[in-house]
Amino acid sequence: MPDGIAPQSTAGLIEALGPGGWIDGASDDAAPFLTDWSGQYTGKAVGVARPKDVAGVQAVMRYAKAAGLGVVPQGGHTGLVGGGTPFANGGVIVLSLKRMNRVRSVDPANYTMIVEAGLILVEAQQAAAEHNRFFPLSLGAEGSCTIGGNLSTNAGGVNVLRYGNARDMVLGLEVVLPDGEVWNGLRTLRKDNTGYHLKHMFLGAEGTLGVITAAALKLFPRPTATAAAWIATPSIPDALQVLDIVRAETGDAVETSELITRALVDTVVAKMEGVRDPLPDPSPFYILMEVSTTRRSQGGEAPADLLEAALGVAFEAGHATNALIAQSDQQRADFWKIREQAPEALQRIGPRISWDVTLPISSLADFYAAAETRMAAVAPHVAFYGFGHMGDGNLHYLAAAPDIKQLRELLDRTLYDLVAEFDGSFSAEHGIGQKRTDELARYKSPVEYKMMQALKNTLDPDGRMNPGKVVQA
Repeated sequence: MPDGIAPQSTAGLIEALGPGGWIDGASDDAAPFLTDWSGQYTGKAVGVARPKDVAGVQAVMRYAKAAGLGVVPQGGHTGLVGGGTPFANGGVIVLSLKRMNRVRSVDPANYTMIVEAGLILVEAQQAAAEHNRFFPLSLGAEGSCTIGGNLSTNAGGVNVLRYGNARDMVLGLEVVLPDGEVWNGLRTLRKDNTGYHLKHMFLGAEGTLGVITAAALKLFPRPTATAAAWIATPSIPDALQVLDIVRAETGDAVETSELITRALVDTVVAKMEGVRDPLPDPSPFYILMEVSTTRRSQGGEAPADLLEAALGVAFEAGHATNALIAQSDQQRADFWKIREQAPEALQRIGPRISWDVTLPISSLADFYAAAETRMAAVAPHVAFYGFGHMGDGNLHYLAAAPDIKQLRELLDRTLYDLVAEFDGSFSAEHGIGQKRTDELARYKSPVEYKMMQALKNTLDPDGRMNPGKVVQA
């Protein structure tokens, strides 16, 4: 693909996009769109298109096809695998959906809303709350990531245990295809048994098959009360037993269950201001757990009472050794500071690399023990940290050492081979992007990878949609 094109040849596209709809790729204003959030990936583009409606997206797709250019769809640009960042060879248009940020409709009776791809996640949450409904997708970047990016990467977050991943919250999509044609699949039906569910092709595809421009999303009853606890537990098997007990004793009211190691607590307390250890005595592991209810009546036990009773069972069985139930919103926020500030705290410890893997919940303890042994065997001087969404088997694993970058290939292969042995996934929620294409080809079965290639070649035969990302056609 060409590295650039003559400025005059973009005149028709610029006119179609309207004021503020085009940024020349060589200008300083384009820089934020060409480097990812982590600073690891930087590329070039002919320009940055910023359409404000579906017609503008169509214009970009048709122009790119005629000019032989690739298109790199981009949401909030908060990804960690370079999925929304162009390569250094250029020959693409970055398609930013940020100006397509309307809430088109909210239907409280149907528990649905239709929103555009550029809507920031926290604004989607607020739109639902204004109608006394709840949109449960929640993650650390929710103040800047967008719905389109969330769906294109099948984002997870902290509420997967109760509500599922992003794809589980989608009823329908509006998508602009590589040739500029629009598929309007914005149905809000809960049952629609009329053949292939095409929406699933685009969820998690990272913009390699088409551009999601709007989505019909599921809403839920708004929680009326939530209780949070910080729980000390001696081991991962014990932590899993605590989760099992609390789910059973509360009628499966657990919304969040985060596993946190002692090493991580020490790091966050040392590196971040205003963070303190919630409990006086150290423990090898902790659980940050929340239980919620959507009851509007005052009958029955409050979530805090249910949680306290359930933890009593866990204490008696020896699976929990100490716990603190938040007595105020501030105390609850203090618990969450440790989990939410963990990524920044770990950035401050020096050179590091991180992984985002998922395992069957029943295998989590054995995997963690095996990982500690195997990773230490190949790199004994490296410090390892683990934490994650215990309720869905998602583990964030991190290694830190002055020479860690030189060990990347060795540690990647060691950990990912172990993940494969446990029938897990080497990418739990961050996607493939340009970072993990080799791993996808290595760890997917030949049949599965061939089907992915066939789908890519069918919908995008010219290979122009987010070229070089995810699957190699």
